[in-house]
Amino acid sequence: MTIKVMLISPALNAALREARFDGDAPLDAVGVRRARAAAAAVPAADRYVCGPSEQCAGTADALGLRAERELALRGWDMGRWNGQRLEEVSGSEPEAVSAWMTDPSAAPHGGEPLLEFCARVGRWLDCLQPLYGDEGGRVLGVVEPAVVRAVIVRALALPTEAFWRLDVAPLTLTGLSGRSGRWNLRCGQPLSPAPGDWRPPAAHSMNN
Repeated sequence: MTIKVMLISPALNAALREARFDGDAPLDAVGVRRARAAAAAVPAADRYVCGPSEQCAGTADALGLRAERELALRGWDMGRWNGQRLEEVSGSEPEAVSAWMTDPSAAPHGGEPLLEFCARVGRWLDCLQPLYGDEGGRVLGVVEPAVVRAVIVRALALPTEAFWRLDVAPLTLTGLSGRSGRWNLRCGQPLSPAPGDWRPPAAHSMNN
């Protein structure tokens, strides 16, 4: 049996609209409204999780999910850059930003290097196989865009630098099916009714 991993990127908040390093800002009213409108299209799962940020937890709540906060799926730690806009940091620390975007082991912000971030998220993905074994299962997570990108890098055994070539739009669904070491990818589709495996659930809970 295969494992299905379904990842939903959160709705917009003020930080995302401003390209600001701040994964813990709550959703604004527009984000809440859009998430609620997409709730009927959320696929069914055996387990629901979310990143521990207010953005992810707020989106999960607006989608009608009783999701368990998963610390391993926390966002990318930007250290002292948290709260700043990318354009501000690029203007004041151009060399640091260049190193950050070209060297996966660099952490000029004093936070988490990209290499470590992708490895940490990848370990969560790798642990699903022994957790579900031969019976398979369906896991749905509401996680920050950077976490979705890191999961794709691990699942497809991409070089870490490929992280920068992946875009994840708000309130889109990215699906993986298979098992550790052999995943098939279904890239970010908008949350809307779709045929086949991506069926809306009858009810949402942590365990159905």
